[in-house]
Amino acid sequence: MQTSPDRHEYPAHWEADVVLRDGGTARIRPITVDDADRLVSFYEQVSDESKYYRFFAPYPRLSAKDVHRFTHHDFVDRVGLAATVGGEFIATVRYDRIGADGTPASAPADEAEVAFLVQDAHQGRGVASALLEHIGAVARERGIRRFAAEVLPANTKMIKVFTDAGYTQKRSFEDGVVRLEFDLEPTDRSLAVQYAREHRAEARSVQRLLAPGSVAVIGAGRTPGGVGRSVLGNIRDAGFTGRLYAVNKALPDGQKELDGVPAHRSVRDIDGPVDLAVVAVPAEQVTEVVTECGEHGVQGLVVVSAGYAESGHEGRERQRALVRHARTYGMRIIGPNAFGIINTSPRVRLNASLAPEVPRPGRIGLFAQSGAIGIALLSRLHRRGGGVTGVTGVSTFVSSGNRADVSGNDVLQYWYEDPDTDVVLMYLESIGNPRKFTRLARRTAAAKPLVVVQGARHAAAPQGHAVRATRLPHETVSALLRQAGVIRVDTITELVDAGLLLARQPLPPGPRVAILGNSESLGLLTYDACLAEGLRPHPPQDLTTAASAADFHAALSRALADDRCDAVVVTAIPAVGEGSVGDAALAEALRSASAAAPGKPVLVVHVELGGLAEALSAAASTAPQTGSGETPPSTPDRAYRAEGVHQPQSAPDATPAEDHLPATDAPEGAHLIPAYPAAERAVRALGQAVAYAQWRRDAADPGKVPEYEDIDEKGAAALIDGLLARGQGLTLGTEETCDLLGHYGVQVHRALPAPTPDAAAEAARTLGYPVALKATAPHLRHRADLGGVRLDLADEDQLRRSYAELTELFGAPEELRPVVQRMAPRGVDVVVRAVIDPAAGAVLSFGLAGAASQLLGDTAHRLIPVTDREAGSLVRSIRTAPLLFGWRGSAPADTRALEELLLRVSRLVDDHPEVVAVTLEPVVVASHGLSVLGASVRLAPPPARDDLGPRTLPAY
Repeated sequence: MQTSPDRHEYPAHWEADVVLRDGGTARIRPITVDDADRLVSFYEQVSDESKYYRFFAPYPRLSAKDVHRFTHHDFVDRVGLAATVGGEFIATVRYDRIGADGTPASAPADEAEVAFLVQDAHQGRGVASALLEHIGAVARERGIRRFAAEVLPANTKMIKVFTDAGYTQKRSFEDGVVRLEFDLEPTDRSLAVQYAREHRAEARSVQRLLAPGSVAVIGAGRTPGGVGRSVLGNIRDAGFTGRLYAVNKALPDGQKELDGVPAHRSVRDIDGPVDLAVVAVPAEQVTEVVTECGEHGVQGLVVVSAGYAESGHEGRERQRALVRHARTYGMRIIGPNAFGIINTSPRVRLNASLAPEVPRPGRIGLFAQSGAIGIALLSRLHRRGGGVTGVTGVSTFVSSGNRADVSGNDVLQYWYEDPDTDVVLMYLESIGNPRKFTRLARRTAAAKPLVVVQGARHAAAPQGHAVRATRLPHETVSALLRQAGVIRVDTITELVDAGLLLARQPLPPGPRVAILGNSESLGLLTYDACLAEGLRPHPPQDLTTAASAADFHAALSRALADDRCDAVVVTAIPAVGEGSVGDAALAEALRSASAAAPGKPVLVVHVELGGLAEALSAAASTAPQTGSGETPPSTPDRAYRAEGVHQPQSAPDATPAEDHLPATDAPEGAHLIPAYPAAERAVRALGQAVAYAQWRRDAADPGKVPEYEDIDEKGAAALIDGLLARGQGLTLGTEETCDLLGHYGVQVHRALPAPTPDAAAEAARTLGYPVALKATAPHLRHRADLGGVRLDLADEDQLRRSYAELTELFGAPEELRPVVQRMAPRGVDVVVRAVIDPAAGAVLSFGLAGAASQLLGDTAHRLIPVTDREAGSLVRSIRTAPLLFGWRGSAPADTRALEELLLRVSRLVDDHPEVVAVTLEPVVVASHGLSVLGASVRLAPPPARDDLGPRTLPAY
């Protein structure tokens, strides 16, 4: 019987934009009764072979009955989804719920037949794989747990779609048809397949933007000046290797060129494909431009136009409309309000930005959400990084502006496998999807360094940015990023300092640092800076101010050959007098000594040595030859003349040599020696490299999540289900908390209420002496420093006297809420917490108990699930950790028991996402074992996890 199509309202939340394998986008949405004409048109464009594979027989056209069946769905037992580009269908998928006998059924039947049809022109783009992810998510939502599909053996492409998805499946062959059955529950393999497809698609979408074969600048003014005309000139002057067009609808009839570039009044008039359009027209004209670009087949847009979400509510709505409109045509957007993009590869040479000069080619990928910061970073790298020498340039640069579509996550996907990028530097003002960013950062950092500075740490994100709500403080997010291998720095100066060291020097094998130079004082400053960064410096070697280049070479060679040394910092000051070492000679001495031992990093700390800085750069420069046809280095006063773009001033710590770089090519594989104007900057960069190298070694063996035989996962699940049946969210009582934690082997010391002295005495007799008497009022709870706790009460007399003291000091028992608890062995008081954050996910936190730790923010964090190695590092990563390891002769605490407790709490939250918050406070860690003296648990329906669902672009 035909079910009414309005059985369920239209499920708008199933609509999604996805990135396909080739980097283009498509929109996935439910098929409705209004799609009859689209469906017929779509079917007419499918080949006879594809129709045969779908219906197992020649099927040249759809009947009226077919069209009705394929467009009328109840969105429960029968669902159809379509992938669309430009509003037209390019692929469809549908499922029909069936019973055990294979006939149409309703719930509780949990199996459905699924079938696909993809237009031949769009086959091979990954459309069917994306549709399978989305129809699978829809089916799970509607109570379907298993799909069945019948496929002709010759339809190998569709069989591959099913078999490659990663689901648990079985296959059979009967009557000339392959029958596939597979469970829809996500598996580790299906998630890995999904992430791999996401990576390839998003990386490809960014590659299409950064390496186009043709570019049109839309809004290039007829007169010099203006943003569009400036971008056009920048692309032309950079020597773009592809085809370049100027577009301005106000061009007079007959004008065919603009600044020597072919000019047109509309992108539609261009004879040939356009891969990238740079849009520089007023915001109110952008919609028309996007339509023209979409109809012409443009693949991507860089929108430098302003007037969007950064300007308020009206602009925010305009930005949403822009993204939706562009995605309709399968285009991705950088911007709006973007500074632009740069690709220095000799195969591309693209400068589609407001920077008049292309930065030197190099190995650094640079991402900035802020145009102003992007200018500053490019300027500092151009001047050797604001005091840092060693000419390492940029591979690609992206300034995302409001990052309405393409974000740092997308660019990370690209840089991960980009052979031209060795180091990634990112300036972020917001992280739209922290959970995904952390996942991508961990993978990227395992292959190449990722250095991040985050702006707006103490304020709201910029108006133009769509940011998910998080309850985690900035310090916690920073700790989680460091856990993922991100090198977190605080300023753009540190960003460039660390980036230039990591770009062209090897990672240090350890923290042992040799210091040598011709200044005893500078050597001592460097020594102190090393200690402050947690490094292990050797005593400085003073070569005296009379040291020659040969002396420097010999000393550096000895240090690099020493097995007890992992890195070398060379300090140098100007020498005055006859026979003093020259800058060029010193630079060559250091370079040659370093080249002989390439496995250890070398850094130079110099004081106003412009000549040395330039000579070190000349020893191995990546600057292009001025006569090679590539853009020569610009001078600072020539850069940044585009209208409306502020010319950055020289950094106050810049040295004179930073304004000019020699134009010589670097030997293949040569290590540049970075030089710093201050010991603290050099050592800080080295300390970050040491910590990152240690993370890389640890990441190679991350440990495992241990199994504990006494964990009762099913019992805990049953208890949670029963408790949640009472309401949507609740904080458990004492007995319920103890019961739930007990299922995971966490035993909580009982605390009996003592509303009167007699009740306290009775509680002490029940528990057994010695006991503790505690006030649990909110203002006194966990504040032993306020005097609301009495310990080691050996008998009833001491208990009653203590009870009287507390009530005399703090008020009536009704205010104090006193409890009696059996004494636990003495030890170190700690706090263990776990929370599920809607943006970052489940987080485990640890620190020592007490006001001092809270005031200092001395708390460590790890993402759940925590491995045994991560639990050990969590305990040791707080500044007060020595108190657990026998500080000043005290007995060491049982850290093994503490690590096990952390692992058990991690397992509880990971196994049961309904446990949205756990606090164990205090936990007394004794020499043998530990005691959990207080605990609280909160249950609630878990936040939705989009990382477990089908691939989607952020909704607009």
